[in-house]
Amino acid sequence: MQLHASRHSHSFWGTEMTTSIATGRSVALLAALTLAASTSGAQQASARPPVRPLGAALATSDPMGAVSAVRQLPDGKLLVNDPVKRRVVLLDSMMKTLAIVADTTPATANAYGARGGGILPFRGDSTLFLDPASLSMLVIDPKGVVARVMAAPRPDDVFSLVGGALGFPGFDSKGRLVYRASGLNFNRRGPGGGAGAGGAGGGGGFQPPVFPDSAPLVRFDLTTRKLDTAAYIKVQAPKINFTEVEGRRSISMVINPLPEVDDWAVLSDGTIAIVRKDYHVDYIDADGTRSAGARIPFDWQRLSDSAKSAVIDTARAQMERARTAGPGAMADVAMGGGGGGAGGGFGVPFGGGGGGGGFAVRIRGGGEDGPPPPRRDATGGAAPAAGGGRGQGGGRQLNFVPPTELPDYRPAFTNGSVRADAGGKLWVRLIPTKPTTGGPEYDVIDRSGKLVDRVTLPAGTVIAGFGAGGIVYLGVRDAAGTHVVRAREK
Repeated sequence: MQLHASRHSHSFWGTEMTTSIATGRSVALLAALTLAASTSGAQQASARPPVRPLGAALATSDPMGAVSAVRQLPDGKLLVNDPVKRRVVLLDSMMKTLAIVADTTPATANAYGARGGGILPFRGDSTLFLDPASLSMLVIDPKGVVARVMAAPRPDDVFSLVGGALGFPGFDSKGRLVYRASGLNFNRRGPGGGAGAGGAGGGGGFQPPVFPDSAPLVRFDLTTRKLDTAAYIKVQAPKINFTEVEGRRSISMVINPLPEVDDWAVLSDGTIAIVRKDYHVDYIDADGTRSAGARIPFDWQRLSDSAKSAVIDTARAQMERARTAGPGAMADVAMGGGGGGAGGGFGVPFGGGGGGGGFAVRIRGGGEDGPPPPRRDATGGAAPAAGGGRGQGGGRQLNFVPPTELPDYRPAFTNGSVRADAGGKLWVRLIPTKPTTGGPEYDVIDRSGKLVDRVTLPAGTVIAGFGAGGIVYLGVRDAAGTHVVRAREK
């Protein structure tokens, strides 16, 4: 029985029992339904394999500013994206630095760019580095040398290619680039036709973007520059309100800290895998053939009214602590409903990544004016930014939906949680259901959509990439900084 169908049945029978005479037959039926629901939940939980720790660490790199993505080359070398120091580094098979492939030196032709970029596998053994500032992509050959420069796809989608909370782009078997398009509606004119991207020009001024609750997964042909939509996925849809009174501007964001979303990845054979919010996987081959796996067993936790209020209260308390952190201080408000744990963030700068399963919103403390720098989630993807305080440009406020708008069951995962390994399996980072001192927990799903393994990472780590032969690359934080660690899957 599907989860949403189960909810509907319980609601239907509950209503019937309150509007009819509670006969012995109806009481027995209600008891049977309750027993069936609890038995089904127990069977779902028992069908899950036991969780185990990741295999042993094999090698560790020198400290870096951050680790958002790792690309293994055929000879064991690695390309590592460091968005804090804004550089792409080539490591040898022993994890020692061989060369700086791209950096921020103005004199070099291999400039990284002013903003954090992303890397992804390209044709053969080459790699693409996306520079969102210049709307270009560097083609890096297997030796770590920049061979040429290509134009990026549509400018509105450029940040979708960096990787992270918006998913990790890849290529299908026909060589088309698969990524999540933005789907945003930017209206830079008010209802009266006034101009101004941020001003109060004649008739309403700047209108904030409208965030839809679904987004297209698209396939882009780099040769023909043609784009088509493969599927739609459900996404987090915060609401931004922009007001101006007597020349004073105010921006507020209203978000759901526990959204029900779909997530996705591109398998090693080019198949698109979409993990739906009810926790089953839809597969789309390059020729358009679609298939679906069975629902994955999971211990769904029902959220009572008090539990929903606690989720909102926790997020609000984190926000208030962040805003009182002091002038200029930055702090991250964890979203995704995690109950704690050291998921670890490896973004800008190194910070909490939403308790190992969620995302984070960056808050600027002390009432300083001006937008905060981009916040990156645990795997380097851009996350929403918000600030507190009232400068000359007005305040930026982060608000939450009412508890009644939270889902009735705690979601299994959130945006940016799904990765595909070199063997065609999906790794899904779960939202923690209770406080833990360990690292993030992953469900491992095979090509048929079946749950085959459960793995927990050490505290302060996150998956940064995969290699052949069951190799997992981690971003690891310790007292010396952030490192890349090569580990075995088992």
